[in-house]
Amino acid sequence: MPELPEAETIVRGLREPLEGRRIQSVRVIRPDVVEGPASRFMAGLAGRGVQQVGRRGKNVVIRLDDGSRLVVNLGMSGRLLYRPPGDPSPPPTHPVAEMPLVEGEGEAAGTLIYHDIRRFGLLRILPARDYRSWSDSLGPEPLDRGFTARYLAQACAASRSPIRSWLLDQQKVAGVGNIYANEAVHRAGIHPRTRALRIPDQRIPRLHRAIRRVLRDAIEARGTTLRDYRTAQGWEGSYAGALRVYGREGEPCPRCGTAVEREVFGNRSAFFCPRCQPVPTDEPRSDS
Repeated sequence: MPELPEAETIVRGLREPLEGRRIQSVRVIRPDVVEGPASRFMAGLAGRGVQQVGRRGKNVVIRLDDGSRLVVNLGMSGRLLYRPPGDPSPPPTHPVAEMPLVEGEGEAAGTLIYHDIRRFGLLRILPARDYRSWSDSLGPEPLDRGFTARYLAQACAASRSPIRSWLLDQQKVAGVGNIYANEAVHRAGIHPRTRALRIPDQRIPRLHRAIRRVLRDAIEARGTTLRDYRTAQGWEGSYAGALRVYGREGEPCPRCGTAVEREVFGNRSAFFCPRCQPVPTDEPRSDS
């Protein structure tokens, strides 16, 4: 599933072609990926100007000129693609929604396409008040100034969840998914099953730095493409080659050479180095 670096990369690729343009019309091809009636969704977007393209957690957020937001969760295989006017490349194979754009006196300005093979994503329009409530329900952005080592220490001290599961909780921190949670705890030298409240005080700043560093590194590489993810221009991300443990079961740890191991808990695979990330003595049996 696309995580913060992938959503951020898409946002950066959409700002220039979308901001200041107007959505001329909307065609919904697969209504099951749109929240509410397709007719209401189309009416809420058609004719609206795009003021800003941003992100909240793993979601792409497009602010419209009436204050509402188009919030796009990419699910497992969703893509937001921009096709400039006259693009000769083959069209997307599984379009879900198409939004032709115009500028000035109605001059064609390309098309925004939501493409989703498995259709686990979600497109919805949130009025300003609803957007604020939804945004407030999420945790802090891990790259913002408000996500401090002190916040991390206080929040972890109140939770018995394994730290990998804690990082996946979007109410604790917004945008981190399984790939970067595994990578961060490896960089910090913490076993993914370690209860959040059992992380030693001296390890918290290291974990804080690891979370921010891995996310920034992945953004610089335009995200991680393992299968479906593409940028807004259709390119693959290049961070997969830099992954230290995620998806590397049996391969040598880049730090010590010990074979990376895989364990499933919380219905997700965790990857770790048994030498660099020793198993906690009070290993939890669940994510409670």
